[in-house]
Amino acid sequence: MSAAATGPLAGVRVVEFAALGPAPLGSMFLADLGADVIRIDRPSPVPGVLEGIEGRGKRSIALDLKSPDDLAIARALIAQADVLIEGYRPGVMEKLGLGPDDVAADRPQLIYARMTGWGQDGPYSDRPGHDTTFIAYTGILAASGPADGAPTLGGNYLEMGGGANLLVIGVLAALLERHRSGRGQVIDAAIIDGTSLLATGSWGGLAAGWWSPGRANNLWDGGAPFYKAYETSDSKWIILGALEPKFYDALVEALDLPEWRDRQHDRSIWPEMEVAFAAQIRQRPRDEWAALLADSCGAAVLDWNEAADDAHIRARGTIVDFEGVRQPAPAPRFSRTPAQLTTASPSVDAHRDQILHELQVLCGADDNH
Repeated sequence: MSAAATGPLAGVRVVEFAALGPAPLGSMFLADLGADVIRIDRPSPVPGVLEGIEGRGKRSIALDLKSPDDLAIARALIAQADVLIEGYRPGVMEKLGLGPDDVAADRPQLIYARMTGWGQDGPYSDRPGHDTTFIAYTGILAASGPADGAPTLGGNYLEMGGGANLLVIGVLAALLERHRSGRGQVIDAAIIDGTSLLATGSWGGLAAGWWSPGRANNLWDGGAPFYKAYETSDSKWIILGALEPKFYDALVEALDLPEWRDRQHDRSIWPEMEVAFAAQIRQRPRDEWAALLADSCGAAVLDWNEAADDAHIRARGTIVDFEGVRQPAPAPRFSRTPAQLTTASPSVDAHRDQILHELQVLCGADDNH
């Protein structure tokens, strides 16, 4: 087993087939929460698969799944697992003889979690894709960026967050259901679905009539002058977030612009309001504005290093230095079964002897293996 796990998932064993995308992030979340995650790596890893910190808390064994002996080891590991996570395109696991139907007889209680871009079915299921692809097809990209410019990319956070969190929600729900039924099931977690779910608020606004298509013409897409970023006197940035009336009132008071107090939702004067806000904010440095605007949901726009050194982030330990690498700490936080960082990302095959020994012991105790 991996280093002593204390999280709420201690005792849950996960077999992960190493891949790119949200799958390794989702399995990292499970490892952070105490699950024993065994990552099956390729003998010659695909570039990029093992880069970063998503392997923390996991163990590694390298297997050539085209080798009958290594395939047998993979099947034996799956037969002892609670959860299988794979992030290949549809049909790849079936070609290896490791699809859900192939392993069901050995482990009917298995939660078989499949992470893909487009899902297991549908006309695009075999297409490749990245964050750009999925936010383009969900309507999110068309609503991102300035009204008179190109759509703006925001990193791969929607892909990773929408995919990984959907995967973990599925796994946890299936584990809970298994306590009632005693049976496993297959989870079809698609980035296209998870990303769409993150846009639920905008879909609700469209249905209610207060959100309109296009860019920078809504409350939280950069259209509202009281909910956007402005440059400060030191060439840094402050972001406003004064949606509610009480925060808007605090904002115009802090900006010393009382003439705008009762005109928050008069869209006809938003362009003029933006000019006035911008001119005022350019008069002071970022951190001074951050202090003045804290009660109106204003905030300094911090870079990576500034974020890690922020007083609140440090006080909560949200970003930590673990084995020489700065990274987000496990979350959420539990009162009785705290999640913790145990080990850094392993090198390929680092735990072969340990895993094979455990497997031999487990299979020796099971007449079926």
